[in-house]
Amino acid sequence: MAIVDVSAKTVRHVELFRKISTARRLDVWPFVCLYLLWIGLVFPSLETADGLIVLAGIGMLHILTMLCTVWSVDFRCFAHYQKAKDLKTAEFCKVVPEKYSGSKEVVPLLHRKLAQVQDKKAGGAGNLFLSSQLGATDEEVRFDFRKQTFVYSPEEGVFEKVGYPSKETFGTYMKCTGHASEARAEVAKEKWGPNVFDFPQPTFGKLFKEQCMEPFFVFQVFCVGLWCLDEYWYYSVFTLFMLLLFESTVVKSRIRTLMELRQVAVDKQSLLVYRGGKWVRLSGIALLPGDIVSLGRTTAQGSEERTVPADMLLLAGTVIANEALLTGESTPQWKVPVTGRDPTERLAVKRDKTHVLFGGTKILQHTPDKQTAHLKTPDNGCVAIVLRTGFNTSQGKLMRTILFSTERVTANNWESGLFIMFLVVFALMAAGYVLMKGLEDPNRSRYKLLLNCSLIITSVIPPELPMELSIAVNTSLIALARKGIYCTEPFRIPFGGKVDVCCFDKTGTLTTDDMEFRGVVEVETKELITESKKLPEMAASALAACHSLVFVDNKLVGDPLEKAAIKGAQWCYTSDERAFPKGQPRKSVQILHRFHFASHLKRMSVIVSVDPGSASSQGFLVLVKGAPETIQSRLVTLPAGYVEAYKQFTRQGSRVLALAYKHLPDMPIGELRSIERDDAESGLHFSGFAVFACPLRRDSASTLLELKDSSHELVMITGDQALTAVHVASQVHIVSRPVLVLTLGDDGSFSWISPDEAVQLPFRIEEVEQVASTYDLCVAGEGLAWLARQEALDVVIPRVQVYARVSPDQKEMILTTLKGCGRVTLMCGDGTNDVGALKQAHVGVALLNVSPPPKSSSIRTLETSSSHSPTSTLTGVDGRSAHSSGGVMLNDGANRRRRSQSSSSRGGGLAAAIGPQANGVVQRSGRSLAGSPELGQVIGGSSSTDANGAVVPLTPAELQRQRLLKKQEQLKAMMDEMDQLPTVKLGDASMASPFTAKHASVQPTLTIIKQGRCTLVTTMQMFKILGLNCLAMAYVLSVMSLDGVKVGDIQAMISGLFTAAFFLFISHAKPLTTLSPERPHAKIFSWYVMLSLMGQFAVHLTFLVMAVRQAEKHMPEECIDPDSEFTPNLVNTVSYTVNMMIQCATFAVNYVGHPFNQSVVENKPFFYALIAAAGFFTVLTSDTVRSLNDSLKLVPLPEGMGHQLLLMSAADLVVTYTIERLARWAFPSRVPSLSARRTRGHQASSVEKED
Repeated sequence: MAIVDVSAKTVRHVELFRKISTARRLDVWPFVCLYLLWIGLVFPSLETADGLIVLAGIGMLHILTMLCTVWSVDFRCFAHYQKAKDLKTAEFCKVVPEKYSGSKEVVPLLHRKLAQVQDKKAGGAGNLFLSSQLGATDEEVRFDFRKQTFVYSPEEGVFEKVGYPSKETFGTYMKCTGHASEARAEVAKEKWGPNVFDFPQPTFGKLFKEQCMEPFFVFQVFCVGLWCLDEYWYYSVFTLFMLLLFESTVVKSRIRTLMELRQVAVDKQSLLVYRGGKWVRLSGIALLPGDIVSLGRTTAQGSEERTVPADMLLLAGTVIANEALLTGESTPQWKVPVTGRDPTERLAVKRDKTHVLFGGTKILQHTPDKQTAHLKTPDNGCVAIVLRTGFNTSQGKLMRTILFSTERVTANNWESGLFIMFLVVFALMAAGYVLMKGLEDPNRSRYKLLLNCSLIITSVIPPELPMELSIAVNTSLIALARKGIYCTEPFRIPFGGKVDVCCFDKTGTLTTDDMEFRGVVEVETKELITESKKLPEMAASALAACHSLVFVDNKLVGDPLEKAAIKGAQWCYTSDERAFPKGQPRKSVQILHRFHFASHLKRMSVIVSVDPGSASSQGFLVLVKGAPETIQSRLVTLPAGYVEAYKQFTRQGSRVLALAYKHLPDMPIGELRSIERDDAESGLHFSGFAVFACPLRRDSASTLLELKDSSHELVMITGDQALTAVHVASQVHIVSRPVLVLTLGDDGSFSWISPDEAVQLPFRIEEVEQVASTYDLCVAGEGLAWLARQEALDVVIPRVQVYARVSPDQKEMILTTLKGCGRVTLMCGDGTNDVGALKQAHVGVALLNVSPPPKSSSIRTLETSSSHSPTSTLTGVDGRSAHSSGGVMLNDGANRRRRSQSSSSRGGGLAAAIGPQANGVVQRSGRSLAGSPELGQVIGGSSSTDANGAVVPLTPAELQRQRLLKKQEQLKAMMDEMDQLPTVKLGDASMASPFTAKHASVQPTLTIIKQGRCTLVTTMQMFKILGLNCLAMAYVLSVMSLDGVKVGDIQAMISGLFTAAFFLFISHAKPLTTLSPERPHAKIFSWYVMLSLMGQFAVHLTFLVMAVRQAEKHMPEECIDPDSEFTPNLVNTVSYTVNMMIQCATFAVNYVGHPFNQSVVENKPFFYALIAAAGFFTVLTSDTVRSLNDSLKLVPLPEGMGHQLLLMSAADLVVTYTIERLARWAFPSRVPSLSARRTRGHQASSVEKED
């Protein structure tokens, strides 16, 4: 029984282990034996130096073995544990998660006895579901994994998540009276724990240790340690300091992020809880599942806003809750009690959300119900029962999603590691050759020989490589931040360049949140009635009264569609739930009872009383609205043309609701409110179709067209109706061919049907590819569920363009399946319904619904209260400040909206950062820069005004002062951009998304892909340049080592400076403004990269060999001691000079410009650096300035050799450039075949439209 299955979506199984004693561990006893063997046999038989070298080798192998137990969970289990036969003997378990659900982890297996409940009253009638949850067993085996507890079930033979009372019958909840005794509460606390988010704050030392344990960093420190043993130890110590400083900044950033996350906590405000038969006041963190609580909005002046501390089921009273924290939706939700529900029906939280208050949401308003409540609350609150606490609430699930990212993208990916190993092989071959030749000389120092070999090996991986790669990523981070796009996982940026499938939510992402009421359609005429006075009376009454709108603080809030309906019908709605027409001779209605909208029913209804009119008596009505297909089956008589009428408008992209009514006989109000919902909503009469339009965002179509033209597949994933989704998809270029929708037929089988039902094809899994080659496909949620049961997802999902009526879990499943098929995905959404999909996508983009930054032509005005104000706000013509958006908002132009601070803030501000002279300028000016209302006119101007307002020409000194102040402002703006990036709070979907865009537009997806391609190209060319330089350097060092030649300290410094400068400048290349259909190469191990690399290396190696052999002809035949100090000679001079020429050629040839980035000439810093380097090495080679060559320890070249080397370097540049271009032409980047086919289909469709 070494493996036990786990009944959970995220965990596959666990493997049982026992920990072995320290002496028996594989990283202990073998090395103890080796150390004893070295002491007893090896050290006495070898010289001291050789013996110490052997000891160092054993020590390094020991350290590497111990580190492997950190890097690999499997190796740690192999070295530290032994497999257990059964649960009783097991002490630990290795948790193996499902694909895309995290990495393996070893956790303790807990065996414990549960406390016995002596109180017999605890199992009374009021605690029926608690008794079933707590169970009769007094012993259990459990483990905790990622803030979830799993308990072994002896009956099922599997581990299961700890059960919560969230699936009981409504009758059970209504009878529950909470925990009848403290003993019962203690048992519940032992099972479920306290209601807290208990994750520890990692210390700097712990996180720094984790960073330093990364394989790449360990290798770097090892290399630096070896270099310290040679004469380069000063440089090595400095490099180590830079590495530690770099890792420290990373750790500080992680700590800052975790501290923000730790601010999210359960509301600790006290509330009334029914415990032991009486109401007691407890803190929110003391709540337990099964507790009965009294909830309400605090009305006391100065009191804090009430937040729901756990997931609860509302038993009595109504609540208006703001769920923006979880859903991202600003519309308040109306929560109603479970009274009236079938007592035998079981609760389903996803289905019955209207009865559930979710943890972390805010209570805006509450109305107690003292008549139906079986427990009376002393504070007039609403009665609710706690369902889930802690990390198992909806808020806790979101927290777990944020804490445990499914795939953390870092620089240490397997492909870069494999490429480094590829280079190490060449370095080892060169070092092995040097070692073999060195061992042939019995007089050569073994210590020095080992150091020379280490120089060759460490030359493969420059210690500054992580910083060089980070420069490229950080440059992109700053560029994105300037456009209001913020990234929490920076190393996901290169994935933006690999994206081939772009998925979009519809409502609120491609379309606006604002709904427009178009009118009502009567079936008989099929005409759209737009004039409010001509609307059918029953249809107008349904539009005005059948809704869930509510007044909060004297403001009407709710669904934008329902508000648009009242406005379009020209009715008024008051806080006493009365609706009446504006200036129309119609009867008003009074709402008596609501049956709220239920997603599984797809309808809602209200019972209203009709005021007596001039010619009719008072009566009662049921007004109903819902999905047309749902209302259809509940009508007494189905009007002719019913289906054709609503499909006519859904095909146009409109949202259509069916309106119906039913007369009720006169009866007491109490009886009216006790009518069963199913009875009230049956036997209806049709009154019309309400038609609404949801306009597209202005740039959705153009943005998606550019994505499609740049060889990206486009997919829409929405919860809206299929025909509506298909129409919107056609408007934004997602579909461009005839569309087929997977539809369930009357016979229970699925088939492909066109929106106009002219084409019908039976669904056969083997014909999906053929159908997809001719049609664009749409699949609804019920079709997805059926495909999952048929195990056909992998075949269908990669070929579908539109998904409709899908749930959040299905959105996540779509992204997971696409990833499993090898696609690189982008998901763009705006609500927490999209969180799972945003996390599963390689590039998740969460849109925060704020206005985009104004155009560069906007006028700016600087407003400050006084020069002594600590902060001031830069405001645009729209009157909104940067504070309102939570951070810096920048547009594509040079104009910006940014936070401005006085020079006294931040302990001296930018003036202090620039220097005392700047500070003096500010002080002598007599006023603070930030406090100057004339800033926009003074900076950059050539005149000023005196006290009387006259224009006075500025002196040269004043002009210089203004230039300095302008530089100060620019520097301060850069610091603001870097230091004041907004922290994403709970309530934004972006908390679980790598990218957050402060735009009400999908335009940021283009920006991210452009910047991703730029970063990907830069990273790829960095690896290519690194490979070529390292291969050439390994050969140079091996040749020089055999001839006893070393690199001079100044030579190494010059080489490093040029390399660092080149890497810096190529990382600052900017992407082009238009996306190209051509893709950048995404893999290091591709035919293009490897053939180009090996071809260029062969040319460079030929150049090196020819130059070195030419130099050897002029060398005196004398032996140079390899262990002697550095001595300049001809081979050193030629090798160093040629290697520097090769480095310059490598950067110039492998720089990738168009069609992704700026060209070499457009990237001015890099272009000038190349010219400077070429000129510098031309001067060195031609020996034009002898003193310069002497300072670099370069000997004079024989006559004519300098010109010969320059000609050879020119030939090397031309040949390698030709090889690079030929390889790029012969092996272009792969474009997905499906994407190419659809692009061609789109282009063909466009041509047909033009014809």
